[in-house]
Amino acid sequence: MRLNAICRAGLPILLLILGMTAAACAEGAVPTAPSPTTGAAPGESVPRSQPARPDHVVVVVLENKDAQDVLRSGPYLRSLATTGASLTDMHAETHPSQPNYLALFSGDTHGVRDDRCPLALKGPSLAGELRAAGFSFTGYAEDLPHPGFTGCKAGDYARKHSPWTDFSDVPVDANQPISAMPSDFMQLPTVSFVIPNLCHDVHDCAIAEGDRWLAENIDPYARWARSHNSLLIVTFDESEQDDDLDNHITTFAVGARVTPGPVAERADHYRLLRTLEDLYGLRPLGHSAGAASIGHLWSTGT
Repeated sequence: MRLNAICRAGLPILLLILGMTAAACAEGAVPTAPSPTTGAAPGESVPRSQPARPDHVVVVVLENKDAQDVLRSGPYLRSLATTGASLTDMHAETHPSQPNYLALFSGDTHGVRDDRCPLALKGPSLAGELRAAGFSFTGYAEDLPHPGFTGCKAGDYARKHSPWTDFSDVPVDANQPISAMPSDFMQLPTVSFVIPNLCHDVHDCAIAEGDRWLAENIDPYARWARSHNSLLIVTFDESEQDDDLDNHITTFAVGARVTPGPVAERADHYRLLRTLEDLYGLRPLGHSAGAASIGHLWSTGT
């Protein structure tokens, strides 16, 4: 039966069988079904996609060096700073090391004022929030004896520099040796922290030693990130002198959506944490709730 005949008939049974044609009677055309992937019919406008977020973020934390010394003595670090976004007014929260790691990882120092180990903190933490939101996190530490190791020290590994080991909302299997870091970077978790050992993080060794290690071990990811919607952040825990109240540290980022050049706005670990939280739509933790995201580190424009 032709469509015009159906429309004239007005028979209830036909309307039940061909209910979808009722709206078409006035138009003389069969309605178009919605697209199963967009919920919109072909030709209709589709809502704009959400702002881009990195597929992968790798955060490398180094140790106890003043910003001017890092850029003077580390040619590879200097190359990253000059080809990426360099935070020229970045500061740590306090001295000594451990509270700064906690600030970056959870938005608070939790009253910790020293490097004592072990700590047992309930959270919440960046890793816990990522995992609860359906993302993934792994902390990779050089010289970690085996996955899930909870000891305070082993060779040149120091737990005080691996904040994920201190929080109950982070599972033991998130604590991995750096040898477990995949060579296929597409297999990386959403966010990774990479902690070199006490020499290669330049805590116990010269900046040049850590600079060479980064060129050998981190540069492959840095190059890959520039063309694969991913991000590398290199920062320090604190400046060299414990009586340095300014606590000026080097921090820079490279990646596919990073605009190279100096970022002169004042920043700290809380702002860096807030940047990561905002990229993945996470609830701001601790003092990061009162901090602003560092927009220059990652362009979210489509």
